[in-house]
Amino acid sequence: MFKRDAVKLGIAPIGWTNDDMPDLGRENTFEQCISEMALAGFRGTEVGNKYPRDTKVLKKALALRNMEIASAWFSAYLTTRPYEETEEAFIRHRDFLHEMGSKVIVVSEQGHSIQGQMDQPLFDAKPHFNDEEWNRLAEGLNRLGERAREKGMKVVYHHHMGTGVQTAEEIDRLMEMTDENLVFLLYDTGHLYLSGEDPVEILKRYLPRIKHVHLKDVRDSVAVRVKEEKMSFLDAVREGVFTVPGDGSIDFTEIFQILADSDYQGWLLVEAEQDPAKANPFEYALKARRYIQEKAGI
Repeated sequence: MFKRDAVKLGIAPIGWTNDDMPDLGRENTFEQCISEMALAGFRGTEVGNKYPRDTKVLKKALALRNMEIASAWFSAYLTTRPYEETEEAFIRHRDFLHEMGSKVIVVSEQGHSIQGQMDQPLFDAKPHFNDEEWNRLAEGLNRLGERAREKGMKVVYHHHMGTGVQTAEEIDRLMEMTDENLVFLLYDTGHLYLSGEDPVEILKRYLPRIKHVHLKDVRDSVAVRVKEEKMSFLDAVREGVFTVPGDGSIDFTEIFQILADSDYQGWLLVEAEQDPAKANPFEYALKARRYIQEKAGI
């Protein structure tokens, strides 16, 4: 289905240890995590909170397992703090990823975000930017895109539940307000689906600007409870709203076909934050790998 060497397949460490809730997977080591990723058939990973930041140490550990770094999350605060604060942190993050050979930098605006707040209902308390904040966000992202381009890299914006850029309408506004040559899109199936959007429609609409893909599935039975019981994002994760492709409610067949028929080149990265005590990360990595092989032929 996919052109040879067009895409690389990776998996995020968040299924082994959760960055926002470190008690989830506290017992799982960095070495166990990347070893099980490789054993399950993946060749790339994003950076988790247990990964060494010494690039020589990290490169050696990954090379032993024929693994590489796809990218890493960066929290921007363009709507709530002076731009210079975000840029300074971004440049350090950029330079680390550049040293690790990454081509894209995952950026998400965390100004007013409730994704890390346990007491805020995910849907009812969702933030909304005013016009001034939208302008600050767009201008700031364009400037970060320029800083990324200095190293031959791309900013890929991560729309995310519990933030000011979550819905299709908000993604549309962000894409319209930013420079298509500086700001690109991270396409996350699970966040779109849980938000009530059509992942296929968004994929078709923004395919030329999509430069990074997160493959995340959603359990409908839990998603219903998230709304009814007014759960926070973190509560929803603990309850198992997300899972790996092939274990939830999303049919990835058309998604894979559209990506394969396009000029998309880059990572397809499984990202499914769950409680590893309930969903053994190695078992679920294998499940995802088999599903992708069956549906995408890679």
